[in-house]
Amino acid sequence: MTEKIGFIGLGIMGRGMAANLLRAGYAVRVWNRTVSRMTPLLELGGTAGSSPADVAAHSDVIFICVSDTPDVQAVVLGEQGIVHGAQPGALVVDHSTISPAATQEMAAALAEKGIHMLDAPVSGGSEGAAKGTLSIMVGGEAAQFARAMPMMQAMGKTITHVGGHGAGQMAKLVNQILVVVTMQAVGEALLFAQAGGLALEKTLTAVAGGAAGSWMLSNRGPQVIARDWRPGFTIDLQQKDLRLVLEAADQLGVPLPATALVFQFYRTLQQQGLGGEGNHALVKALENLAGFTIGGERPLPA
Repeated sequence: MTEKIGFIGLGIMGRGMAANLLRAGYAVRVWNRTVSRMTPLLELGGTAGSSPADVAAHSDVIFICVSDTPDVQAVVLGEQGIVHGAQPGALVVDHSTISPAATQEMAAALAEKGIHMLDAPVSGGSEGAAKGTLSIMVGGEAAQFARAMPMMQAMGKTITHVGGHGAGQMAKLVNQILVVVTMQAVGEALLFAQAGGLALEKTLTAVAGGAAGSWMLSNRGPQVIARDWRPGFTIDLQQKDLRLVLEAADQLGVPLPATALVFQFYRTLQQQGLGGEGNHALVKALENLAGFTIGGERPLPA
């Protein structure tokens, strides 16, 4: 028998993920704090839940994709949380990016009620969520990973079991270090190309297929050149993730100088009210230092 699915959190990532589960033929009960965001999913055949507890009461597997650690804690353990509706044997799969330590605590609290949990943060931006091509890094029991795999395959392309509870969140933080430091390099490279008088689109084509190629370069580089700041992932959310990275690095005693620099650059953009722009707008912090913009007028030689 196909398991009944719940999906909680229909933001920039969750709405595409839930839609792909519906398109794959699953029965999905949805809930979102902002009720209007449920409408597109209901039009695809989803059912509206009245609370996280209600979704859990009607589901065997409950997926979550919300913003931050306190949001997940409220959805899972709060007054109307999943724990109050889920039956023993149910599985909670958290696709949010949150604290690894908090994940372990929630998994333990759910286990006391006989409820399983996987932490399964995702990468690939809103494009990957819409196309069902996300990378999903999963922590938790191997048997529950196998149970959730057919459903996750409707949402992702690269799905990896990386270890026990909290390991998925740690792997996602590794991912975020690579994302932001790579975007810093993309911004510096495009700024340098601009100053050197190169045609930016041709330069991007020249380097993207070689050793310098990356997802961020190929997907966000053209957006930077076009001055298109629509978010696949916002600066505000990226900062939340970097805060988690730096907190964990502090606990582990690991130096992350480049990541810390990017965190400070993003902070300057947030102070300018740009937190809702895509994380590739990191280049604006470099432009502020340089005194010219990528794709704009080339600077005069000194």
